[in-house]
Amino acid sequence: MGPWPLPALLSWALAWGLCFALRWAGAPLWAVLALPTALGALLALLPKVATTPWRRVFVAGGFPLSALALGQGSGLPAWAWLAPLGLLLLAYPVNAWRDAPVFPTPRGALTDLPQHAPLPTNARILDAGCGMGDGLAELHRAYPLAELHGIEWSWPWRLVCGLRCPWASVRRADMWAADWSGFDMVYLFQRPESMPRAVDKARRELKPGAWLVSLEFEAVDASGVPLKPQARLTLEGGRPVWMYRPTL
Repeated sequence: MGPWPLPALLSWALAWGLCFALRWAGAPLWAVLALPTALGALLALLPKVATTPWRRVFVAGGFPLSALALGQGSGLPAWAWLAPLGLLLLAYPVNAWRDAPVFPTPRGALTDLPQHAPLPTNARILDAGCGMGDGLAELHRAYPLAELHGIEWSWPWRLVCGLRCPWASVRRADMWAADWSGFDMVYLFQRPESMPRAVDKARRELKPGAWLVSLEFEAVDASGVPLKPQARLTLEGGRPVWMYRPTL
């Protein structure tokens, strides 16, 4: 069905299309609300629509939450339900759909990173896809003397990140088009599907000995072969932090 969140948008549109059809046909209110909700729940169970528990929640909850927010008989025009989708597209632009959604780096996740990935004073670190700045904040705690940089394509998240992390250089840019060669470490919290692309870019651009750090997802190449990590941390709850030196 295409990259996320396109399956969610299509599922919500189908549910609202059924809602409008039922209203036009004069169906009772319970059917107008219950049947589109059931359709969304069924679509959420399809593997091609949602592959994780959170995505299933988003797909299934889209129609009932937007219907509740609008309210039956509120006097709002029928197209008003598109407003949440417009906000989603603003915060999560189309050309970023293949990247990870905004899931923050947990507090304390990178505390022990310097013990396994030491860096010189004033090292340059990039948070590629910095979102709202949680990863930058954790990197700042781990490497307080480092020169921190963040790249984020969504301009609302870039604005929020800049306000939250005034000690970092944050810019709106495409993390895949940006040059990684000037950094001693690149930090990622992406998704499994984008890790081969990250590995290829790291091998081409990172200088010898630079670090590639990935929260949760193991680095694999285009053939699906995992990179050999230099170190691996296991956080509370079992989430790993992978540390690689792709150019050694």
